[in-house]
Amino acid sequence: MSNKNMLAPVSRGLSVDEAGLVTPLLKALADPVRLRLLSEVAAHPGGEACVCDISGPFDVSQPTISHHLKVLRQAGLMTSERRSTWVYYRVNTQALQQLSVLLGGLASVVGKARACEADR
Repeated sequence: MSNKNMLAPVSRGLSVDEAGLVTPLLKALADPVRLRLLSEVAAHPGGEACVCDISGPFDVSQPTISHHLKVLRQAGLMTSERRSTWVYYRVNTQALQQLSVLLGGLASVVGKARACEADR
């Protein structure tokens, strides 16, 4: 999710375009392995990790871990940098902040009376 595609705080329902921006991020996070990988990288000292640093607690193969990291990267939730033979992953905090704004905004408008309900 680039800066030009940032979501505004929710005060109304999402537009088709806004929903389209956030859907890939939410889909990527909907997988338990990917959610755990994101949390492992975020919690790693320095905020970045190599696959060799984080694959231990997972009961999946190294290629599967790499696939999940690729999905997170393509969704914009992580960035990566090759250093020699290793690839280091870092959480894209801007994307997480945008999800936080979206979810917080949704929580703040839930149950508010609409104009058509105010007359009752």
